[in-house]
Amino acid sequence: MTRPTGTGARIASAADFDSWAGRQSPTELAEPFTYVVGLDGRLQLAPRRSEHVACAGGEAVLGAGEITFAREAGHWLVGEVSNQSTGYCPDVTSWPAVARALDRIPLGHPARFTHEVVFRRCPRCAEHNIVREADFACVFCGGELPQTWNVDPGD
Repeated sequence: MTRPTGTGARIASAADFDSWAGRQSPTELAEPFTYVVGLDGRLQLAPRRSEHVACAGGEAVLGAGEITFAREAGHWLVGEVSNQSTGYCPDVTSWPAVARALDRIPLGHPARFTHEVVFRRCPRCAEHNIVREADFACVFCGGELPQTWNVDPGD
């Protein structure tokens, strides 16, 4: 296994994943994990209680969220995967980078995020928001949120 850049274990191959999974307890494997996809396109995994930014060692990422795994017919695959990361607030359009990282291992996965989170930054008060039920109004100041993703990774 290659060295992680943050607290996350970098997974570059099926052997890396099998080794990592073998070190997790059955209880841990039943829970979601924090993941990031680094700028190198590799998956990094950490316990769910970990912050995404810590998992990535503070580096920029191509994708981030939560992920679950399951064994099916003797092989590991992704059960669920989201872009739920309040540290990075990734857009739903980050899916192709996540899918490529999973394909490189390879790990079977859904065709898209199983749970999509829509993040926007309010132009009026600069707070980060999660858009629920297509209500593009800032929960902090009531301002209108843009329809397109606008969360700068440096915010």
